[in-house]
Amino acid sequence: MKNNLIVMLIGIVTFISCEKYGLDVEAPTCIKNKIEKIINTKVTNPPAQVWKWEVDGTIYYYFTSNCCDQFNYLYNEQCEIVCAPDGGFTGDGDGNCPDFISEITKTLIWEDQRK
Repeated sequence: MKNNLIVMLIGIVTFISCEKYGLDVEAPTCIKNKIEKIINTKVTNPPAQVWKWEVDGTIYYYFTSNCCDQFNYLYNEQCEIVCAPDGGFTGDGDGNCPDFISEITKTLIWEDQRK
């Protein structure tokens, strides 16, 4: 009974923390903090998005930029910038992304729904 209660409490806390940010999946605190910063700024066009990328056994988080000719950045789970896979003046990113071996599984985890 005690174990069931603990599992239920963990589930509720996870649901509440994901709900606060409008996330469909769990994400590291530093990613949630980056999303909160976006929420605390004015709405952009196009709306900001955050994607979870899973590739070669590693998880990354891809943040779209708020306008044209800006890099879209890919972060690791510690919120360190890995690279800019696309965007910028050429649209080809910064050229610093790793050579991924397997196919990238991309999941939209957050999109700014504000109007």
